[in-house]
Amino acid sequence: QAHEMTPAYPKLEQSFVEGVLQTQVKLFNRRSDINYYEITVFDNQWEPMLFAIESNIVRIDYLKKKTIEIYLRSEDAGKAGWICTKSKITKGEATSVVSSRICSKIKSE
Repeated sequence: QAHEMTPAYPKLEQSFVEGVLQTQVKLFNRRSDINYYEITVFDNQWEPMLFAIESNIVRIDYLKKKTIEIYLRSEDAGKAGWICTKSKITKGEATSVVSSRICSKIKSE
């Protein structure tokens, strides 16, 4: 069982700051063995993009949800392709733990 992220196709909208777009994703942790997730934004060629977020590593306890606000420059809107989350294995966890990554496609206008 992996973690979940919704929506599958997040839409970028104007934020309260001119020249900055925002979107929200909700993460749900279905993994009892993982509590941390890394957030990354990729362009359409799967290259990492600059973005703003409260913290790119977020803690989400087992069976809990968290809403994540993601901000991008308006000039980068056409390049943004994917928002991905990857489970982070902390030091001291069993070596048999498997990391999971899921992605949502950014809805283009």
